[in-house]
Amino acid sequence: MTQLRFTKMQGLGNDFVVVDGVRQNVDLDAATLRRLGDRHFGVGFDQLLLVEAPTQPGIDFCYRIFNADGSEVEQCGNGARCFARFVVDQGLTDKREIAVETARGVIYPRLEAGGDVTVDMGAPRFSPAEIPFEADADAVIHTLEVAGEIVDVTVVSMGNPHAVQLVDDVNGGAVERLGAAIENHPRFPARVNAGFMQVLARDEIALRVHERGAGETLACGTGACAAVVAGIRRGLLDTRVLVHTRGGDLTIAWAGEGRPVLMTGPAVTVFDGVINL
Repeated sequence: MTQLRFTKMQGLGNDFVVVDGVRQNVDLDAATLRRLGDRHFGVGFDQLLLVEAPTQPGIDFCYRIFNADGSEVEQCGNGARCFARFVVDQGLTDKREIAVETARGVIYPRLEAGGDVTVDMGAPRFSPAEIPFEADADAVIHTLEVAGEIVDVTVVSMGNPHAVQLVDDVNGGAVERLGAAIENHPRFPARVNAGFMQVLARDEIALRVHERGAGETLACGTGACAAVVAGIRRGLLDTRVLVHTRGGDLTIAWAGEGRPVLMTGPAVTVFDGVINL
């Protein structure tokens, strides 16, 4: 019987199983991922994060992300912070800032003196082809017909696709009513993360996100980045914003077109474990 060593971590309640694929052989198929992700019969997670050796020079690690439904995705912001904390705590590196290869480019997490982690998430992308999203051209606002309603969304890629809409109250029922329908809307061929943003001030928002392949999570790091970028593009927010999620707070900073988004927040180890596969 094969044993898998793992670490359970969380970033603002967005929870992860982190697996060291550098010092142990890891072969996880979709069925095994779904079993590990089951909160009754497995370990339970929003995403599983796999640490691997880099495939190119100048990079410290390769970072792969799998949802609880077994699907692989390109990026995860809260996971990136946990990834950085994991490789340092596990002695895989002694660097405080690392270069990490993902399916959508290189990110640069940095451990701060106070314990938080800041991640350079790279520049957001707006081209429909890069998101991917079926539209003729980039626009700040796109209109979707969803579940019999017409909604305005700002579409952003933070290495993964996001559709952000403004709501008067994040607890008003829009997430439950529209989240899954937006995730699976036919204009998003790879599905999409659906963000619901309430603007509280020019430097403060409340946010809930229905994540593709996971449903609503307590926090979504790339969703927070996408929401702030969307708010700035709409002229509603300043360049540094406090984001309140159900799991806690993130600070997101973006200086504008072509510049990287910086995300700062906590990453916490819950426990280490071994499971028989």
